Amino acid sequence: MSIATQSQIDAFLKVIDPRDDSTGGGAASAVAGAMAAGLAGMVARVSKGKPDMEPDGFYDEIDAEAQRLARSLLSGAEEDSTAFEAVMAAYRMPRESEPQKAARSAAIQDGMEGATEVPLENGERCVEVLRLVARLTPKHNTNAASDLDVGRRLALAALEGCIDNVEINLGSLKREAAAEAFTRRLETLRAAASTVTEGDEA
Repeated sequence: MSIATQSQIDAFLKVIDPRDDSTGGGAASAVAGAMAAGLAGMVARVSKGKPDMEPDGFYDEIDAEAQRLARSLLSGAEEDSTAFEAVMAAYRMPRESEPQKAARSAAIQDGMEGATEVPLENGERCVEVLRLVARLTPKHNTNAASDLDVGRRLALAALEGCIDNVEINLGSLKREAAAEAFTRRLETLRAAASTVTEGDEA
């Protein structure tokens, strides 16, 4: 089974397309997280069967989870691009009458909530990638040490990018209940990130 669909690949390409200024840091963060997961899976695979390593099942479990996270984060990149497009579509809605203004305002808030939800979920996935890297760190093929380190750094950058996107979108949320719920989840994400990165010097 392919790790990525064509629409997910297209979402990644939009990040680097000079003709597209709508797909940015949120999608890029998710793609970075997917690459980090891919590297964790690769390191797990090349560590199997090596002397003084863990049983193969240990690495098979990490590899399977890494592949799942890579797919999820690639989907998350596509979702981020779609969420931003929904916000932009809402801003383009007519506002000549009071009912139009009300509909436009509601659509903008719906869009902003979606654009906050997506990077939050992607950040949670990046924490899981970092946990896989932490599990591999004590016991992995040393020939792939640099690959694992790159994976760690990519996952950290992806996580920080997701948090940045959540924070900036929170400022645009006018529904108090939604803003408070997202803030609590962001605090939980920060706490999880702090735990998994404790002692990391990257």
